Amino acid sequence: MKHRIYILLAIFTLLIHTSASAQYNREYFFWVGRQQMMENEFSEAIRTLNVLLRFDKDAHEGYFLRGIAKYNLDDLIGAEADFTIAIDKNPVFTTAYTYRAITRSRLGNYDDALKDFREAIELRPDLPNPYFSRGVTRLLNQQFSDAIEDFDNFIHYEKKVADAYLNRGVCYLYLKDTVRAYENFDTAVRTNRENPNSYNRRGSLYLVQKRYDEAEADFNKAIECDSTIPLSFFNRALVYNETNRPMQSLADLDRVIALDSTSSITYFNRAIIRSNIGDYNRALEDYNKVAHYSPNNVLVYYNRALLRTQLGEIKEAVADYSKAIELYPDFANAYLGRSHLKYLLRDNSGAKKDRQTAERKIAEYRSRLNDSTYSIYADTTQKFNRLLSFESKIAGSSFERIKSRGAESGDKMALLPLYRFTMRNRDSIDLEQSTRRFHSQRAEDFIASTNNHLIQISRLETNISPDSLVKINKFYRDAVKNSSETNTWRTLFELAISESLIKQYTNAVNTYTLAIEQNPSNPFLYLNRAATQAEMIDFISSIDNGYQRLSIETDPARRLHNSHTRTYNYDEAISDLNKAIKLHPDFAYAYYNRANLYALSGMLPEAADDYTKAIELNPYFAEAYYNRGLLQIFMKDTRKGCLDISKAGELGIAEAYKVLKEYSE
Repeated sequence: MKHRIYILLAIFTLLIHTSASAQYNREYFFWVGRQQMMENEFSEAIRTLNVLLRFDKDAHEGYFLRGIAKYNLDDLIGAEADFTIAIDKNPVFTTAYTYRAITRSRLGNYDDALKDFREAIELRPDLPNPYFSRGVTRLLNQQFSDAIEDFDNFIHYEKKVADAYLNRGVCYLYLKDTVRAYENFDTAVRTNRENPNSYNRRGSLYLVQKRYDEAEADFNKAIECDSTIPLSFFNRALVYNETNRPMQSLADLDRVIALDSTSSITYFNRAIIRSNIGDYNRALEDYNKVAHYSPNNVLVYYNRALLRTQLGEIKEAVADYSKAIELYPDFANAYLGRSHLKYLLRDNSGAKKDRQTAERKIAEYRSRLNDSTYSIYADTTQKFNRLLSFESKIAGSSFERIKSRGAESGDKMALLPLYRFTMRNRDSIDLEQSTRRFHSQRAEDFIASTNNHLIQISRLETNISPDSLVKINKFYRDAVKNSSETNTWRTLFELAISESLIKQYTNAVNTYTLAIEQNPSNPFLYLNRAATQAEMIDFISSIDNGYQRLSIETDPARRLHNSHTRTYNYDEAISDLNKAIKLHPDFAYAYYNRANLYALSGMLPEAADDYTKAIELNPYFAEAYYNRGLLQIFMKDTRKGCLDISKAGELGIAEAYKVLKEYSE
């Protein structure tokens, strides 16, 4: 406190000095600002540097220091702006180029970051740090060979930095050169024998290669270096499990949970091991924890149903199978499990129905084995008791891509969903949306032709109760079955809508196909089949556990992250939307839907073009503004993105203001 008061008094004294002492004041402000930053007092450093810059607007070092302070407060946009001013005032300021590049890299603006690194390296090719930082950026941008070249250059100057060898090893790992990856991880260990990350990297490679003794030795050493890192205990638990030492594996998982009590993946793995050794009650407790932290993960309910069956809790097991089926209606294994239990409960008709459903799902699965988007969960040979890695995600979401500016939270914001013809009771929300709804006389005539007051075009979930949806579905099934007319495509269309609303995605797609065969020139049939295919794929992706995360240390000791997720094939859905657009080229919803699927497929420029086309057709298309804004933010054009998000808010999208609060501060 005395030190802080002294600084404030010193600043006050400097402020009342005459202009004759301005040069001395300037140097003193620099000194105070640097001291505050060294003590991690970044907000106070910014206030001090603000006073300096009011005195001397050309002090490029002041903007540079303030940029570093903002960077450390995670104000990345503000930091970038200050580094830019410093460069404008001193175009040969090498370090400012380097730090602006690092900031742009954290913002995901890799192209401009690489330009800044090139400028810094051209100005001072003898400085090693820009090579390291550019290598990290190229690694995150998946330019692995170029990243290796940068780490080579850095190591030429600095041979005792373990992180350089680790990063170069990761590049070789992605290039599937495990020999060179191992050499680099090994060098990292020998370079710094107190760095737990080096042992964890090398140990993980040993684990994949089933060299369990060596992996265990590395994880032991990582724990010896730092016993507060959950990853080390988790990795060692995997080794113990693979070498049939369940009690030691459980002890390590206990340590992970002590360090992170919300780790769903750890509870999930511990439940599997406890089940395997017969500790069913405690395994059940763990599955309950997973269900609490990840309530939409289908495997939790499926595995818990198996466990409850062993405990004799038959009704509870049936409920868990039912929950798994509710989450994923194509899960053949769950139908088979529930069929067996219904037989035990003397519900023979229910058991027979579930078995027939399972057999149909299995047949559909086998007919689509070559389809990469089709779920493994229809395969009855698939085992679900394998331990998952630390990098697995126990439950996911289908649009990942937007992070908070802090880049550490991993919070995600989803695209607003697709439009499709659906069944809903009219309510106040529909009235609110009517002011911005796109008018298509052709679509209105189509809805009128169905003579069904429930059908409307909407992106919203249905507000019809589940019981009513089941009755509606039965009505249309019976109507199709009993119809003597050959032209039943309208009835098939309504049946398909009802099937998609009760999550019978495969049935719905097949029913739309039958309708299209009868009326191939109707664009709205293609629109809905595309929406159903996309919804099915999104649901499959939400229960897929493939999720890899990469962590790299940069010069300012801040962590950069990159997520690599399995991509899903939306080609069939996009093809349907292409047909819908060809048949109805002025239908704004078709462009909007295709833009969403392009975005999810990683085709970002094409997505932006389609959102723009949708807005041209409907200048009040709030959802298109919102999604285009998210896309621009993801592409790191934050300012344009926020303008679109602002327009979406103006047009009634409530979610817009949450995004603006996050990105417009």
